[in-house]
Amino acid sequence: MQHIKIKPGAPLAEQAEIGHNRWHPDIPDLTSVKPGEEMILECMDFLDAQIKNTDSANDVRDVDLTRAHPLTGPIHVEGAEPGDILVVDLLDIRCITPVGFSGIFAKENGGGFLAEHFPEADKAIWDLHGVYATSRHIPGVRIAAMMHPGLIGTLPSHDLLREWNRREALLVPKGHANPPDAKTAVLRGVKGAEFDRMAAEAARTVPPREHGGNLDIKNLTIGSRIYFPVYVKGAGLSMGDLHFSQGDGEISFCGAIEMDGAAHLGFDLIKGGMAKYNLTAPIYVPGRHDPKYDQWMHFTGISVEEGVNYYLDSTVAYRQACLAAIDYISRTTDLSRAQAYMLLTAAPVEGRYGGVVDLPNSSASLALPTGIFDTDILPKGALNDAARFGRPGTRCSLT
Repeated sequence: MQHIKIKPGAPLAEQAEIGHNRWHPDIPDLTSVKPGEEMILECMDFLDAQIKNTDSANDVRDVDLTRAHPLTGPIHVEGAEPGDILVVDLLDIRCITPVGFSGIFAKENGGGFLAEHFPEADKAIWDLHGVYATSRHIPGVRIAAMMHPGLIGTLPSHDLLREWNRREALLVPKGHANPPDAKTAVLRGVKGAEFDRMAAEAARTVPPREHGGNLDIKNLTIGSRIYFPVYVKGAGLSMGDLHFSQGDGEISFCGAIEMDGAAHLGFDLIKGGMAKYNLTAPIYVPGRHDPKYDQWMHFTGISVEEGVNYYLDSTVAYRQACLAAIDYISRTTDLSRAQAYMLLTAAPVEGRYGGVVDLPNSSASLALPTGIFDTDILPKGALNDAARFGRPGTRCSLT
């Protein structure tokens, strides 16, 4: 079985033979597999080894986001043709260094979902102990592993790449999208004039798109099966941005417990599957290796912000739910609001839409597993919960 290795701590530019940090159909294949075969891909953290195990957040503050998402690949799957479905099984994921990180990007350098409330850069270093993570920067919590790839996808066709660039160019003047940026592009196996041509049109890896990409779905854990549309011969699967754990929405942008890691993958094909199933974006069946928490607190939000009704805006509603959780954690623990923010983005919180039809307000909720805390954070002063419902004590189990 093939095992593609990285050099932990070295930036992609120093090991460009393993992959790329832009999407383009002409990137040469890293290696190939046959349907039915398996392989192990090692992947770098999403910030290209820029974040160090220190107590200073200056590295997060000054990070170069144009280097984001060094990917390992592309993997050529023999027999794959445009119109097929590539089937990828996530058989296992492991960290390959014992340290991860999460953080808050400065508002002037990427920001995040709550940038208006948390404009300053901050950082948490996490020690990865097998299936648990703890942090000296967010004391009093322990997070169980829910490892998954933040970014995994197939190469776009030339037509699809042109369509991405066309529609995203309309957003660039508003600051709502990132245009191609050649200066920090890494395209494995490409040099000279060919590199200049490709780098000028290659798409950044920050957003998810029809091919998959930066989906940041925490439930793509061990045991998941993903069905990808195939746009080029060989499919060209690449992956990176592995997470030890993440909350729904990855709300701080530098949000999961980011790590260097290795993924054990299995491959198969469904010939002609895109037309047969009208597949225009990936679908997946999640695995069954999630941590099981027996108690959750749900914080709610509606689409009202600073006295203004935002008509059925579920993004505003989820933001209000996140802020409610942050305020509660900072009142019931010794954590600051910034620490609580970083916790919500790293822990496996669950985001839910409630009503999206009850005009003028939509509702959303954020569910927080209480078992990640060393102490009981439930409100005090009411009839004991166990006495009323006979519930057991808070715990977490791994399956």
